[in-house]
Amino acid sequence: MNKTNWRKKMLEETEKILSSGHRPHLLLHVCCAPCSSGCLEELSTFFDVTCYYYNPNIDPEQEYVRRGEELTRLVREMPLQGKTDVILAEYEPEAFRTIARGLEEVPEGGVRCFACYRLRLEKTAAYAREHGFDYFTTTLSISPLKNADRLNLIGGELAETYGVPYLFSDFKKADGYLRSIRRSEEYGLYRQDYCGCVYSRREAENRRNAREKTEEQ
Repeated sequence: MNKTNWRKKMLEETEKILSSGHRPHLLLHVCCAPCSSGCLEELSTFFDVTCYYYNPNIDPEQEYVRRGEELTRLVREMPLQGKTDVILAEYEPEAFRTIARGLEEVPEGGVRCFACYRLRLEKTAAYAREHGFDYFTTTLSISPLKNADRLNLIGGELAETYGVPYLFSDFKKADGYLRSIRRSEEYGLYRQDYCGCVYSRREAENRRNAREKTEEQ
């Protein structure tokens, strides 16, 4: 079975935008500054971008605040081609706890993560419709640990539900992930070692403890 080339779909859409002479407004769901850096560099060529920081999965609240502050700093300091704004949404951890209930023991990358994708993308799609955006999408696909197929399928479903086109993408392709690492180093961005939720934080702590134990032996 052939996999969809999501990057090709994005490039086809941006070619249409260039030929139209219209610069649309994109609502970009962002998970953190490091992932945003590689995405914004490319997207600002075609869009005016509003970064929508909505991540009720992040634990603890201090981590949520810190990542939001780093995003704001990045957008302030990074030279981008188009107009770029940041919206820091209210921290809503109960929304994540609700969708994770009963899935606490599922390993990272499974159905709990897919439910989390939908939670964040649906909030973004609703905001995009309410405020008249031309497109919405997410930075999540820049991570090698995120399922781009599932993200794009969810995005496409929500586009039909909310009536706002979803920009299909796989930002990790064409050295996107490598570019995000380089920009993080360039701007001295805070890079966390876990996705965000309490479950991924525990997994990261277990890996760290196991590594330290091995080094001591």
